[in-house]
Amino acid sequence: MAQILPLFTSSVKLKYVKLGYQYLVNHILTFLLIPIMLATALEILRLGPVEILNVLKLLRFDLVQTLCSSFLIIFVATVYFMSKPRCIYLVDYACYKAPISCRVPFATFMEHSRLNLKDNPKSVDFQMRILERSGLGEETCLPPPIHYIPPSPTMEAARGEAEDVIFGVIDSLLQKTNLKPKDIDILIVNCSLFSPTPSLSAMVVNKYKLRSNIKSYNLSGMGCSAGLISIDLARDLLQVHPNSNAVVVSTEIITPNYYQGKERAMLLPNCLFRMGGAAMLLSNKRRERRRAKYRLVHVVRTHKGGDDKAYRCVYEEEDPQGKVGINLSKDLMVIAADALKSNITTIGPLVLPASEQLLFLFTLIGRKIFNPKWKPYIPDFKQAFEHFCIHAGGRAVIDELQKNLQLSAEHVEASRMALHRFGNTSSSSLWYELSYIEAKGRMKKGDRVWQIAFGSGFKCNSAVWKCNRSIKAPTDGPWQDCIDRYPVHIPEIVKL
Repeated sequence: MAQILPLFTSSVKLKYVKLGYQYLVNHILTFLLIPIMLATALEILRLGPVEILNVLKLLRFDLVQTLCSSFLIIFVATVYFMSKPRCIYLVDYACYKAPISCRVPFATFMEHSRLNLKDNPKSVDFQMRILERSGLGEETCLPPPIHYIPPSPTMEAARGEAEDVIFGVIDSLLQKTNLKPKDIDILIVNCSLFSPTPSLSAMVVNKYKLRSNIKSYNLSGMGCSAGLISIDLARDLLQVHPNSNAVVVSTEIITPNYYQGKERAMLLPNCLFRMGGAAMLLSNKRRERRRAKYRLVHVVRTHKGGDDKAYRCVYEEEDPQGKVGINLSKDLMVIAADALKSNITTIGPLVLPASEQLLFLFTLIGRKIFNPKWKPYIPDFKQAFEHFCIHAGGRAVIDELQKNLQLSAEHVEASRMALHRFGNTSSSSLWYELSYIEAKGRMKKGDRVWQIAFGSGFKCNSAVWKCNRSIKAPTDGPWQDCIDRYPVHIPEIVKL
């Protein structure tokens, strides 16, 4: 049937009405103050020189009043600046790039799966179906012990992987920033599943001979969102320790956590998780402002662990054969969506312009008072951010967030390409995505970046950064040899 009425939702005129509304509401103070200032200026111009002098004589204060007023102004200004939080700068960061020998093409992965699970062909077929739809490419990497047949997940091998990844990114960071190990005041290392004794943070202290009074922290068991938890911890520490540098290392050690059983819910991480790591230098020193890449604006953390389903949706346990693995619940996406909803409800008022907040408020009132069946208004976060870094946990995660936040393909390009090139690198995935945006030369001064990550527990964490200076496309980094090939088309299914 021919369409009788025009489609008003896609009308060009309606588009301009919305743009006009956004501009009016977001600049309402400007529109109110300019007429008042013009009226005041015109009134002053109407007065003659004699009348202006008379007004100034009436406003003349004696010496005591002037001194008291000056003291009060200085006191209030001092209290304000002392209570104002210190600016936290991200000076620079580095991402780990595994050697070519660690690459695991689809054919290699499936061949090893057939050999390791030769008594269970259904599990092999399941892994093949997951890999076909995963969004991963042919260049993702696994540590050498996982390439063995059968895999050799020993403690020594796990320590070897940790040293390669962590020392590799710290060396790169020190080289980029010209930072000396003795200048590190705070060290935070997060790795969810591998937690040896001595800790990974102690391993770094020993390797670089850091100062004996360094404040070091080792976070474990906090999942893929632990990177932003580490940033939050560094921010809090930098608020109370002036003139300090903090180094944050985010990684996940794959070697001891490769599941060798046949439970499907536990085989899924084998198909998605890959080697990766990142190191960041944060500082509260004012002199770092000029060379720092970003300034930290907000960190918002949401924890849904009070709910039993959320608590167990990503759960490390033994299967019936006694083999340890990570069990991913079928309810994971539903729980993640609920956690995201709570997180954006908190971060929305902090970042959204007034126009979006008013529309959200009016819709909420309408649903409560008039009709609860009204479709809830989803704020347009594209008004608040130029770039989005969504945790590359899997294709389904990126698809769901793109749909719920109404993002374009370009907004999620960095997440999809990071997943394709490096796989799910857990807590460090956000930094591969940020590096992709920089490698494409898209990061300009004043741009705002929203990092969103999910983790076991269940948690949804966000960080907001503001670009401190226009960043030229770097000549090094994890995308150095392949950025010209990206973005690539990722089909829905890659037939193996």
